[in-house]
Amino acid sequence: MFQFGFNMFHEISRPFNMTYRCYSVSMLPGNERQDVERGGKIIMPPSALEQLTRLNIEYPMIFKLTNKKSKRLTHCGVLEFVADEGRVYLPHWMMANLVLEEGALIQIESVSLPVATFSKFQPLSEDFLDITNPKAVLENCLRNFSCLTTGDVIAIKYNSKVYELCVLETKPGNAVIIIECDMNVEFAPPVGYKEQDHVSRSNDGAVEGMDEDPAAMMPESSGFRAFSGEGNRLDGKKKKLISESDSEPGTSQPRQSYVRGIPDYDFVIGTLRFIRNSRPAKDPKEEAQTEPFQAFTGEGFTLRTAKSKN
Repeated sequence: MFQFGFNMFHEISRPFNMTYRCYSVSMLPGNERQDVERGGKIIMPPSALEQLTRLNIEYPMIFKLTNKKSKRLTHCGVLEFVADEGRVYLPHWMMANLVLEEGALIQIESVSLPVATFSKFQPLSEDFLDITNPKAVLENCLRNFSCLTTGDVIAIKYNSKVYELCVLETKPGNAVIIIECDMNVEFAPPVGYKEQDHVSRSNDGAVEGMDEDPAAMMPESSGFRAFSGEGNRLDGKKKKLISESDSEPGTSQPRQSYVRGIPDYDFVIGTLRFIRNSRPAKDPKEEAQTEPFQAFTGEGFTLRTAKSKN
């Protein structure tokens, strides 16, 4: 009478819930995996992938990691399924957030998170302020993350230096997914940051003297200077002063033009190079042969040719 097909009802996804022993990425056999340390993804065993496919898990795969002893949790993605059976490998900063030791038990559960719309970060060091464009650097580093959890302290690497950032706030929830999303990012002042101390530290050295014109620090030109005399009127009156520099013509001396130095692109760290502008000594015989300068010693010529008297 009635025939029911096998695909008549949609298959309901079931949650993934397993317990593994966790280890840091440095314990992973083989070559060093810096790509795992720089992101927010873990490495799971192949049996986990087989079980996830049978449970019809939603993609992208997002997991909630829970340390039952400390009652701390975080969220992450998965990078590969190449770990040994019964083990998972986590980044060092993630193990520090969960207060985990090598070989400790951790519960991994599959979850579904909302898409991120806003997040706020707080650097844990004032050195983060030295980055020229922190939003661009953070955007590039977050490509290795799948999700963010409020309260986590993530680690990003830039210019061979690791910066730690605390996730203060995420919207629309305490845990959000950041894959293919349009997320607004804000930064809170670093921990222990004082504006006056940072300004005084940044003004040390050459930055403090940037208010002064570099041309004013150049030495005054010596020797012959063209058009350096003063003008006088025929009626005996004094000329009108156009600018303040004309009020004291004797004191204002022209200075050399400021030319910025060219950096040495072949410089090797740890070497000192002493450059001397030495000129070869002149031969005294050549100096004696040169005749002194005499003004108006040239010869004159006329355009008209002389007429012969015949």
